[in-house]
Amino acid sequence: MARLGADFYQELTSNLENDGYDTSFYDQSGVVLLKKDDSKLDGLYQHAETRLEESPIIGELSIKNAENLPEFTGFDRYLYASGGARVEGAELTATLINASGFEKVEGPVTLSSLDNGSYEINGQTFDKVILACGAWLGKTLEPLGFEVDVRPQKGQLRDYFFEGMDTGKLPVLMPEGELDVIPFAGGKISVGASHENDKGFDLSVDEAILEGLEEEAKTYFPDLSTAKSFTERVGTRAYTSDFSPFFGEVPELKNVFVASGLGSSGLTTGPLIGKNLVDLVMNRSGSLDSAGYPVTQYVKKKDQ
Repeated sequence: MARLGADFYQELTSNLENDGYDTSFYDQSGVVLLKKDDSKLDGLYQHAETRLEESPIIGELSIKNAENLPEFTGFDRYLYASGGARVEGAELTATLINASGFEKVEGPVTLSSLDNGSYEINGQTFDKVILACGAWLGKTLEPLGFEVDVRPQKGQLRDYFFEGMDTGKLPVLMPEGELDVIPFAGGKISVGASHENDKGFDLSVDEAILEGLEEEAKTYFPDLSTAKSFTERVGTRAYTSDFSPFFGEVPELKNVFVASGLGSSGLTTGPLIGKNLVDLVMNRSGSLDSAGYPVTQYVKKKDQ
């Protein structure tokens, strides 16, 4: 699904641009992939090469020596994919909400089932509903008698801001492990993100974790220490017990459609799953078969 999700951004950004929306949230800046044992890069290259025919968006693939990327340190060789992209999630979300034309309601909402088969959400009635509420899906469906295999995962990152540095020309750096170094245009570099499975819905900043990510990032990008300032972001991902996503219609709850469990792949696969959910609601064929991501495995009636 990750490959299809990445491919879908071409269609998404094209449609948005045709409708007059700014798509600078998406930039094919290239991606640098590292391995602790860089002899494994050859196998990674061969695997990626087999995907080129299906996904030409990958672009140029090559194994390069470190001197070709003087801005970064801490490795001898890397795999470069020119078509790799970075996405600014906050800007993507704001753009999609704006393009939808729908009102954004801030705060908690409740879903109620009515006798006529429709649904009520905060005083408004709907024939069909899409629940894309991430780790809060269980809290939304529990009052209707469902158990949901979705848990919250805490993620933290830092955004570093620089003066006089052309960060927009730098590729995304993805070492082996959870660390990513993601440069954006305008002097910003994001470093993260943590994957904390035991923190529930806690959104407090843990400086120790962020400083650990910073120190690791400096081994690859020493200039991180020249940042003029930084800010911190904390969010909640949704993941299932087997770390697999799911989407489709809720069993025994006709015309209620859900998606969750995307975890840290949400930015890559979220827009594609969203499009396929809309296709399901509109009785159109989509590019994904929801049977391969069964809701019944993760959403069940409490008495079952």
